[in-house]
Amino acid sequence: MARRRKEADLTQAGLAEQLGLTRQAVSKYETGESFPDVSILARIAGVFGVSLDELIGAGDPGIDDIVVLAPSLKPSVLGRLTGRLAAQGIDISRVAELVEYLRGTDLSPLLQSADCAGLDQELLARLLPFLDTGAKEILLTKTMEGEWDWRLLLPMLPYLEPLTDLLEAAVMDGALPQELLAAVQEYSMKKYRT
Repeated sequence: MARRRKEADLTQAGLAEQLGLTRQAVSKYETGESFPDVSILARIAGVFGVSLDELIGAGDPGIDDIVVLAPSLKPSVLGRLTGRLAAQGIDISRVAELVEYLRGTDLSPLLQSADCAGLDQELLARLLPFLDTGAKEILLTKTMEGEWDWRLLLPMLPYLEPLTDLLEAAVMDGALPQELLAAVQEYSMKKYRT
């Protein structure tokens, strides 16, 4: 992350301001002391104008390049990252095992039968990178049919960009509330400002 920030001619404070974070948080991400949440990853990728795959998987992951251990990491990159951190005394082997497990698990049947009463936006934001297209479609369908709270779509906005017309039509038909349309527009405005 530090390399990309420097290439973009940004200070830690400048990047933090664009992300709505503190300079200390950016510093911790760059040193590997902590890792950003998935929702922050999407904003970081937006600032640098790259996809999440590019942000996370590009190059040889050094400690200053590590943004987060995310499910989109290729197994070879995940292995190098685990080894690199282990050499510095940081054991992420359990996290790596969890990533590998979730990567190979189809969560669609679970979502199809779930009532998601306990699923909140923050938890969903953390799960989204593990969900395949089918699982995301189930989430969208169940929400549009009124089975789940429409607010669960908010962390999905980065994934729903191609479906903006569909969301607008659902709002106009009364299947989804006006607040969703306002959130979509606010997300679009933020994205294009950075």
